[in-house]
This record gives sequence, structure tokens and C-alpha cells, in this order.
Amino acid sequence: MSQANAQDQQNDLTAKDYYFDSYSHWGIHEEMLKDDVRTLSYRDAIMQNPHLFRDKVVLDVGCGTGILSMFCARAGAKHVYGIDMSEIIHKAKEIVHVNKLSDRITLMKGKMEDIQLPVEKVDIIVSEWMGYFLLYESMLDTVLLARDRYLAPGGLMFPDRAKLMIAAIEDAEYKDEKIGFWDDVYGFDFSPIKRDVWKEPLVDNVDRIAVNTNSCEILNIDLTTVKKEELAFSSSFEIAAARNDYVHAFLAWFDVEFSACHKPLSFSTGPFSRYTHWKQVVFYTHKDLTVKTGEYIRGNITCKPAEGNHRELDIGISYAFEPKDGDRETVSENLFYRMC
Repeated sequence: MSQANAQDQQNDLTAKDYYFDSYSHWGIHEEMLKDDVRTLSYRDAIMQNPHLFRDKVVLDVGCGTGILSMFCARAGAKHVYGIDMSEIIHKAKEIVHVNKLSDRITLMKGKMEDIQLPVEKVDIIVSEWMGYFLLYESMLDTVLLARDRYLAPGGLMFPDRAKLMIAAIEDAEYKDEKIGFWDDVYGFDFSPIKRDVWKEPLVDNVDRIAVNTNSCEILNIDLTTVKKEELAFSSSFEIAAARNDYVHAFLAWFDVEFSACHKPLSFSTGPFSRYTHWKQVVFYTHKDLTVKTGEYIRGNITCKPAEGNHRELDIGISYAFEPKDGDRETVSENLFYRMC
């Protein structure tokens, strides 16, 4: 093995250890459980559709505290198998036991890639796999592996659809606070740090008032058919200014759908919806745009797993803006970001 390959494997191991360790403490699960947009959407999708779960075998990928497994059992599942690599699964087993569901829920510690289920096929796979920018942390890869290995023909995925959206925002005050700050730090030039700050997207809740364009879909995933390779994507976008304003950043969020339900159910993590722990992702541009109503910003966005740590994302945004009048300059940029 070359030194470079050995280092890559060591980096990957360190990243995996950190990822799984971060989910071992109850605190991160408390935040997710208290996100009622997330948790109630899953609860309603499962428990309002007992006709889909009755007497079915279910696989819960990344089961965490076991909440989704217990929803499935309450909805009438014949048996639920929950898989998780983090130490929280030991608490999950206690939770299942005190709720008197141990006879219908089996929780197993380990990586999905390594575990052998005691059944050949399952009827339904449930998972809360979404990360920031939908794909951060790369858990969807594991869900697709489980689907290809265990989901019976005609089986269901919960959720089964997801899409990623982009728009533009006005955010002068916070952009200056986050990025402009490094120009003069107590009389010193900290621009070497500023270059790194540009590259790291900001995960935060953005007020709907800041959004000043329409939104554009940049990725649409069908969980029943999508392949792992398709998660590294390139997509063009076109957004139009909704008012005369300044543009300081692009904003991304995702929507999720449970289309197999009797009444299709969905939720959004966007700025026009209720707060979720996923928030939105802000990509600050280097240049500020002055736009007028109806003018277009056209561009392309690329996303792929980062080299050295596949749970991180390398994201590129190139865009061009041509104003309708001659008073303002045409602006174009090629920007690179890393979600880490």
C-alpha cells in the first residue's frame, strides 16, 4: 500500500469514527426529536397509513433512539429491524424494552455494509438520512445499499422523494459580519483566514424576507430508483429577481415527500416553512449584485463527495448576471465551497 493510500484510509477511518461518535450522545438526538416538523412528518406518514405497514417487515436504517422503529411497530408492522453504528443503540434497546415492543423490534449495532439481517427481504425501508444541503454526511449511500440488498420487489421507501432548491438572498449585514470582519481585526489584516471563510457555506435560518428571487429545482431524487453515482450531480439554474434589490448570496434547502401515503405527505426545510434543525445553507458570493425586478441570474451548480472524506461535500457554483440596462456591469463568478 502506498503512503498516500494509507493516509487516505486513515483519514476515512478518522472521519467515520467522528461521524458515529457524534451520534452517540443523547444531545444530538434530543435536537432531532424536538424538531416536530421532522418527527411529526415521519409519525404521520407511518401511523396514518397502517394499511401499508400492517404485517410487513420493516428495516430502519440509522435507527438512532428507535423512534421510527416504534412508530412502525405501532402502525402494525410484523417486525422491525433497526440498524445503527453509534453507541446510542444501547439506549434505544432500553427504550424499546420499557415501551414493551421488544417482541416486534430487533435493534442491531453495526454498519449496514457488514450486518446480515435474519431475513432475506424486507417490505419497507424507513430512514431519516437527510443532512445539510440534503446530501451532507453521505448517509443516503447506506440507505441505497440497504435498498439494493434487502428491499423486496415492489417494496416501499419512506420517504421516497427528495428535491434540492436554490434561490438568492439579500444579506449585507451578516455577510459583512462573517466575511468583512477579517479585513481589519484590531488593526491587523486577517485576509488569509478570510479566504477560507469564503469557501465554507453557512448553515443558518434565513428570514423569508431576505429571499429576493424565485426558487429553482437543482436536484430531484426518486429513492426507489436513484443510483449512488447520480448523487454527484451538475445542474443548471435560472432565477429571476422578485424586486429591485441587492444579491449577496445563494440559498439552498430541500423538500422531502412520502408519496406512497394514502394522502401524500411532505415537508420543506426552506425559508418559507417552519423551522427545522436542517436550517438552510448560505453560499456567499464574492461580488454583490444589483438586480431589478425580472432580471435573471443564470448559472450551474456541481456537487460531489470531497476527496479524503466522502461525508463532506465539494460544491461549485458558477453564475452570470447581465443587467437589462447599461448602467450596471455584467457580473460572473466561478466559486468553490466545501461543506465540512
